[in-house]
Amino acid sequence: MRTTIATAATVLGLFTAGRATAQCDTIADLCARHITAAYIPDGQFYRALLQGDEMAEFSLTLFGGTTYRVAACSGLSDGNLVFSVLDQDRNVLFTNKDHTNSPYWDLVVANTLDVTIEAQLDPAKLGSGCAVLLIGFKQ
Repeated sequence: MRTTIATAATVLGLFTAGRATAQCDTIADLCARHITAAYIPDGQFYRALLQGDEMAEFSLTLFGGTTYRVAACSGLSDGNLVFSVLDQDRNVLFTNKDHTNSPYWDLVVANTLDVTIEAQLDPAKLGSGCAVLLIGFKQ
């Protein structure tokens, strides 16, 4: 009996993970339209499964003298994901919350810096979902 329950739980877990991966792939494809031809994608897909007020953190280095585009998406429409860019001291450099949850923003970086991008679902719009961030840099 114990083996049957464990097997059923494993199969259900794999099915759920497969659906979540497919959902994230669809959102990433939709989000990629914000990384226009003027930007070169960094080749990474930053993803997290979030529920309620959970927050995902992504760490990266932005190089001085470069313009970056950060695209942040969740769900099948824009404006569902709130994201903030913080410096090493956790000072907010930018948040799309001040711009009606814009799905992308261009950041002009004067000096190289390590940043953390926090992403959270807009509680007024989604209760759970896949958060996807895409980063591109200007050619």
